[in-house]
Amino acid sequence: MKIIDWYILKRYLATFVALLLMFIPIGIIVNLSEKIDEITENEVPLEEVLVFYGNFTIYFANLLFPIFLFLSIIWFTSKLANNTEIIAILSSGISFWRFLRPYIIGATLVCGVALIFTMYLVPNASQGFNEFKYQYFKRGKQSQQTQNVYRQVNDEEFIFATNFQPSTRTARNFTLEHFENNEMKFKISASRLKFNPEDSTYTLSNFEKRIIQDREDIILRKSSIDTVLPFEFDELTPVEYIAETLDYGELKEFIEIEKRRGSANISSYQIVAYKRWSVPVSAFILTIIAVSVSAMKRRGGMGANLAIGIVIAFGYIFLDKVFGTIAEKSTFSPLLAVWFSNILFGILAIYLLFKSKR
Repeated sequence: MKIIDWYILKRYLATFVALLLMFIPIGIIVNLSEKIDEITENEVPLEEVLVFYGNFTIYFANLLFPIFLFLSIIWFTSKLANNTEIIAILSSGISFWRFLRPYIIGATLVCGVALIFTMYLVPNASQGFNEFKYQYFKRGKQSQQTQNVYRQVNDEEFIFATNFQPSTRTARNFTLEHFENNEMKFKISASRLKFNPEDSTYTLSNFEKRIIQDREDIILRKSSIDTVLPFEFDELTPVEYIAETLDYGELKEFIEIEKRRGSANISSYQIVAYKRWSVPVSAFILTIIAVSVSAMKRRGGMGANLAIGIVIAFGYIFLDKVFGTIAEKSTFSPLLAVWFSNILFGILAIYLLFKSKR
């Protein structure tokens, strides 16, 4: 690369990192000021607080990285424009496309690092962040579905319970239905189910098993019975943030299992999976938009460019959240919902790029 490439690339990366290092402590301070009463009231050990804010740093940086990247590019590119450095570069015979090369290289580096973070590091941080939050900040609030749980546990068996208690590993009004060739062969009912972790068995109270026959059903009843059932209790009602805590390979496998079980949260899980790719890719789109907006010297200077940038950045975040929510609550395609902002702003990036080139 030439000197001009290194000059722009170093400014690109240095400004982005500086903005992260500046705003992350602010985010920590704001969060700590809001939660300090709950932390002291619950007598949370200092080491747990430090680990939580370590996880918070990764979680917060990943959540707002598109905005940080976008604003940092506008900031230093506007300074180049105001100092007439961009005019000097283009006047020397360098084309606008050639001027973009270090920006694209920077976006590629950021995208690569973001992919590693979203695929492997962020899930671990998300697990610690959410576990701490539900333990100390949302005490008494359920992180799992516990009412009217219906699940397909394998290709042949379905279960239902009116009430699950993950803390005691019990369930009320439990039923298990076994099918073969789309015909029910037997049904197990119990007023109460309890998981025994020492031997991985289940105790069923007021047990009843109805075996379906051609002429007359066979009914077996017992006041209590210990037996083995074809599922793990903890897998029946995963925590609502489970998808955020799995790396990409684990998440894809988890989604396939949940599809077979008939989970109602498939759209939410798929949105998390698709965002593992869409958020890093947004680095290219936002880079092109930021350069196109700030490469021209304006009357309002850097302030005008930042104002335009902030509107565009929050428009991107707003559409991403809106379509994500629509996909979670309806039959709208999760894939389209996640990539809609990138598609729309990708078109905007192409338009602004050609306009700036002229």
